Amino acid sequence: MATILVVDDELGIRALLSEILTDEGHSVELAENAAQARACRERVRPDLVLLDIWMPDVDGITLLKEWGATSLLTMPVIMMSGHGTIDTAVEATKVGAVAFLEKPITLQKLLRAVEQALAKPAPRPQPGPASPQQPLTTRLDGLMTIESALAPANSLPLSTVPIGPQSEQVFELDRPLREARDAFEKSYFEFHLSKENGSMTRVAEKTGLERTHLYRKLKQLGVDLSRNKRSGGL
Repeated sequence: MATILVVDDELGIRALLSEILTDEGHSVELAENAAQARACRERVRPDLVLLDIWMPDVDGITLLKEWGATSLLTMPVIMMSGHGTIDTAVEATKVGAVAFLEKPITLQKLLRAVEQALAKPAPRPQPGPASPQQPLTTRLDGLMTIESALAPANSLPLSTVPIGPQSEQVFELDRPLREARDAFEKSYFEFHLSKENGSMTRVAEKTGLERTHLYRKLKQLGVDLSRNKRSGGL
């Protein structure tokens, strides 16, 4: 599998992304600022970088431009931001990013973006403005268009949204307490994941669990977190 560098100044984001990507079989390196990212990129030569835009020392766009100008952009870079705009996404793709993910990032969008970024060669920044024959929505070579990256998770056409678990279910009570409780909790979390379109942040807020604890709980209960990824739904 791949070596992925996660650059984010928020400890919780780094920890959660690291756990998810490690469970997917990847080797994960972490950096909390641009200085650490530079050193890690030189040391391990990652196959992919997840790069936050807003950081305390040097912002992600500046670091991306620096790598491009010094011929160090030899790996695909996915930009992340909790305050993203269309202009920010456009700028990121112009200087070499392969995709833009808006926080909170849904599990399905993260896994799909990583999978598709690793399947493509690292892009090269194009000089000058985009050609009129190259619409902006196709600049990402099939990874993610700017519109889809910035669109709210609940803005999908109804035909692409899975029905998911129902709010009322029947449970077999003639079984040991632990098994019955696990079955209920699994259905409970599957229902909320479906309702929130896979957003770990919103499910954590709804259930009152910290995101890292929630992710571990889902893995423990055997909740299939890759189901929507396999079906292509984001």
